[in-house]
Amino acid sequence: MAELKILVIPGSLRTGSLNAKLAAAIAHELVVAGIAVTRISLADFPLPIYDADLQAKSGVPKNAVNLKRMMGAHHGVLIVTPEYNASVPALVKNAIDWVSRVQDAHETRGQVFRDRAFAIAAASGGRLGGSRALSALRLILTACHATIIPNQLALSFAEEAYDDRDRLKRADDIEALNAMVRQLIEFSQRMM
Repeated sequence: MAELKILVIPGSLRTGSLNAKLAAAIAHELVVAGIAVTRISLADFPLPIYDADLQAKSGVPKNAVNLKRMMGAHHGVLIVTPEYNASVPALVKNAIDWVSRVQDAHETRGQVFRDRAFAIAAASGGRLGGSRALSALRLILTACHATIIPNQLALSFAEEAYDDRDRLKRADDIEALNAMVRQLIEFSQRMM
């Protein structure tokens, strides 16, 4: 059987981002579980704001094609999103919008969403832990016909959630992270 590969995408570029920190903590747990993990930054895939006229004129940007192919090279994808104004930030939404437009010759448009498991997580300094952004992200990915695992992680009061090694320290958070990781592995294995 091929090695299981998971792509981890933090949805924030900000220095010191709580969501990039959570993405790193989840990636660590996946590695501990024996999974091959690739963690990327959306800064490495800069994209213009989605515009159908731009697409008609110039085609899909190369970075959207590259991001889609990066996703396609993995069995599972984890997106860790910040919450801006009770929803996902433009960076995350725009990346999904462009990737959903990529269609390689041997596949149908949007196939990259249907052929792998997706997990979602968020971290926030508030008590809701980004749960409104997770609801929005789940709706967006569902519209793309993605297979999204039921478990998700909404990390509340994230500034206080880590120990000195940047691992989660609260028992409930650790349990939620581990449940999500197990389920992502299980769903990804089914998609292989």
